[in-house]
Amino acid sequence: MTSLSLPDTRMLIDASRVPLDHGRTITVTSPIDGSHLAEVADATAAQVHDAISAAERAFVSWRKVSGSERARLLHRLADLIDRNSDELALLETTDNGKLLRETSTQARFAARNYRFFAGAADKLYGHTVPLDGWDTFDYTSREPVGVAVLITAWNSPMQLLANKLAPALAAGCTVVVKPSEIAPLTTLRLANLVAEAGFPDGVVNIVTGGLEAGVALTTDPRVGRISFTGSVATGQAIGRAAAGTLVPVTLELGGKSANIVFEDADLDRAVTGAVAGIFAAGGQTCIAGSRLLVHDSIADIVTERIADIARRIIIGDPRADTTQMGPVASALQQERILSMVNDAFVDGSRLLVGGGVPDNPSLPAGSYVQPTIFTEVAPESRLAQQEVFGPVLAVTRFHDEEEAIAIANGTEFGLASGVWTKDLSRAHRVARELVAGTVWVNTYRYSAAQAPFGGVKRSGYGRERGLEALDEYLRTKNVLIDLSDTVRDPFAIKA
Repeated sequence: MTSLSLPDTRMLIDASRVPLDHGRTITVTSPIDGSHLAEVADATAAQVHDAISAAERAFVSWRKVSGSERARLLHRLADLIDRNSDELALLETTDNGKLLRETSTQARFAARNYRFFAGAADKLYGHTVPLDGWDTFDYTSREPVGVAVLITAWNSPMQLLANKLAPALAAGCTVVVKPSEIAPLTTLRLANLVAEAGFPDGVVNIVTGGLEAGVALTTDPRVGRISFTGSVATGQAIGRAAAGTLVPVTLELGGKSANIVFEDADLDRAVTGAVAGIFAAGGQTCIAGSRLLVHDSIADIVTERIADIARRIIIGDPRADTTQMGPVASALQQERILSMVNDAFVDGSRLLVGGGVPDNPSLPAGSYVQPTIFTEVAPESRLAQQEVFGPVLAVTRFHDEEEAIAIANGTEFGLASGVWTKDLSRAHRVARELVAGTVWVNTYRYSAAQAPFGGVKRSGYGRERGLEALDEYLRTKNVLIDLSDTVRDPFAIKA
């Protein structure tokens, strides 16, 4: 088995590691057992300014690097991630508590994203524009926005960074990355791989820290794009800050996704999909299928089958092959989840499974929560409306297709949804009506580098992955050339 190797935890600014100021550090602990892992910098506004300046300087030459050369470097980075995937996966599991087999898959998927965007780096085509006049020539070009600030969450640092960094570099941007202070270690390890891949100095900069660093990153007018993954409240704060400098923002925020099981569904597949949607990764995914909407005629059997699986889920050390659910990412997150579980009783929901901390003395002193299922959850209740970000499933019955769609759309979120049916017409009909950035049919929690991902409503805006992600880091320039030899009337617009 790969042994844990902790990375250099110093920030990366202009290809140099910044010495830690031990008066300004953040402690990183493992949610598996609460053990101390590392100290990382709590960056000052001045250090953030330096990182943006480094990226700004590097952009002058990086923007002129050919697409084929950017592609070569991205392929090289992907190869290095694959080569070091076991180390990266173990580091991420230790840092945020996700299953090792999950983080192993995410490491390989991150590499796939870098390869996908490497293939697009030399295909950033503009187009010619046919104008009404014969004596004018018009064309567009797609150009990088400049310095991109990339802020990631703690639940999937490797993959979330790949969603942002791969298209930003392919587009020709330089970047300043800030990982969550809760789980920053794989991002800091990536700094070495970026250097080994051969990216020029200052193209990728990494800062760590809390509020001061975040404010400095999101209020600097030199930034060309901010991309953030995290909570709605923080996304709103970033949006307000960016509005002051008119910097465009990509926001991938929360979700309260509905997994809808119709009466004609393949129940074996639907039950498995429901379990995957909420208990995989301990429910700590923005796409978690935290609301299970089940047709009246099959609600009892579906709910009990899911409950039976939930009661038998093996909770433990996420590094063990037999473990099916590890800890949540922090003691603070554990406390928040349990608080929301307690609130569910107030709204009249009925607890079917779980609802607390595992009663297992053999578990280490980490941040563990039982798989939890509530039934009889009213669509307007807090449990059905607010994101828990933990292994808590809210089950609601519906009578017909129209009601299912109304309940599914009846939240402030719109990130993802699932539809389980054998009826092809119904699948297309319901998918068309659901207000969500992603609709899965007869599957759930399926990701692809080629498929665009993002939300609507309070789940955010903009897209990651897919060719659409490149548009977040490019702007269109129009060039119009008058080919005639005539002198125009200076007091009338030419059109």
